[in-house]
Amino acid sequence: MKTPSIPRSLTRFLAGSALLAGVAACMDPAPQIDFPQTDLAAQPLIPKPVSVTASGAAFGLDQYTAIYSPQDDAPRAAVAAFLSDKIQGKTGLRLPVNAQDGEVHRAIYLQAGAQDNPEAYHLRISPDSILITSATANGAMLAAQTLRQLIPEQANDTLAPYPIWPLAGGEITDVPEFGYRGAMLDVARHFFSVEDVKKYLDVMAYYKLNVLHLHLTDDQGWRIEIKSWPRLTEVGGSTEVGGGPGGFYTQEDYKELVRYAAERYITIVPEVDMPGHTNAASVAYPVLNGNGKTPELYTGTRVGFSTWDTRKDTVYQFIDDVVREISAITPGPYFHIGGDESHVTQEDDYVYFINKVEPIVQKYGKQVIGWDEVAHADLDNTTIAQFWADEDNATLAVEKGMKVLLSPARKAYLDMQYDSISEYGLHWAAYIPVDTAYIWNPATYAAGISREHILGIEAPLWSETIAEISELEYLAFPRLLGYAELGWTPESQRSWEEYKLRLAAQTPYFKRMDIRYYPSARVPWEEPDLPEPLRD
Repeated sequence: MKTPSIPRSLTRFLAGSALLAGVAACMDPAPQIDFPQTDLAAQPLIPKPVSVTASGAAFGLDQYTAIYSPQDDAPRAAVAAFLSDKIQGKTGLRLPVNAQDGEVHRAIYLQAGAQDNPEAYHLRISPDSILITSATANGAMLAAQTLRQLIPEQANDTLAPYPIWPLAGGEITDVPEFGYRGAMLDVARHFFSVEDVKKYLDVMAYYKLNVLHLHLTDDQGWRIEIKSWPRLTEVGGSTEVGGGPGGFYTQEDYKELVRYAAERYITIVPEVDMPGHTNAASVAYPVLNGNGKTPELYTGTRVGFSTWDTRKDTVYQFIDDVVREISAITPGPYFHIGGDESHVTQEDDYVYFINKVEPIVQKYGKQVIGWDEVAHADLDNTTIAQFWADEDNATLAVEKGMKVLLSPARKAYLDMQYDSISEYGLHWAAYIPVDTAYIWNPATYAAGISREHILGIEAPLWSETIAEISELEYLAFPRLLGYAELGWTPESQRSWEEYKLRLAAQTPYFKRMDIRYYPSARVPWEEPDLPEPLRD
């Protein structure tokens, strides 16, 4: 067996590992290569890191690079394997992970270190090693996403007889502004497949978003299998806006999405909207219906006409079953109960209903999230109000000691049109061009909500006007990247004039991922070559 050649600079980090037992400290040192000058601080990273110090040197990523993680640290080993896979996807290089043989000139090493925040990390890039230090594997994954963004699009083939990708050297110290940095996807109005959602998760992870909120039920469709109430998907999942085929996730499908998200350190938040937005469920089980009408499948976009019978015990047994089954396959801490636009529910019935549902969710070990209207109920201060429309509701939640999740429609709704000629989207809240989506400060957006009351930021994407993944991408990208930065980077370090240049540099990634983004004229894109319908 040929022993790996480990750079001397790494031996102190690897000392004592069984992986390197009997291996010489250094063999066959890496060839000296004069890389061109690179500036780590000038790299177009999104979100922008908290601190970057450039060295002017570079690390040569090549076929003699390996990745190492500490012995008996399975989560970090999984991150190392993930990073190796993504590097191969971009460069064609297959970097061995914890290799025990083969020739190694340079190494990427994931090590444990002391940080106060589980998502914090430190990245040091020197000519012969890259050191990722974090308190958790979560932090290591976030560093890996940064590292992915630092890999050049092309190898520098003039430096050696084999391809080398020079990575700008220096140090990055990073930690997020908010712990909850989310996106919401409405799969109820139009259904999106498991593969579509996985693609969305991939892009979210690349830009360090860590929560995907799935709006699973609405008037137009019920999208999650409930084994104790099978007609929810058999009937309620059979259609969508415009009369399309609908669809739903089996529990196995949903568990696969949860697994895929968790691999990327993204939490899935399921939402069952109630007592309004419930027509699909009432068609499947008319006993639930509370608006006095015989329900029929609905394929339009009107809101506020449906409700459940809030005084019927059967309704709460139904909710208990639904929450129990979904909670059992959702390891994340949150369960979203909706609560918005219940226009035909009497106010006292609405308050009674929310008060009854909160302990059901808590019984199954989940923390309640609801749209800002839920603040009118007598809620536990552990429940979270998602501010989307009414600042007074959000302020009321704060007065009750609740945390607030920021999704103001005028700033954060991805389904709002960019402008009056945008092909998809609505504009009832506002037109939201790319710069407007970025130029606001979540910490000071609402007068009655201070920084300590804010859980985080979430960008919802409602699907009334979109039915295909390309249409979803048109609305989400590039705006979602701005929300990722708002959730991560301190306000003092954000500038639209500087950000738009980094945003423009994302074009190669968008192309590689086949993302049909909206190439706004407000961004100096490097090479926008999309079909005419997607242009400004």
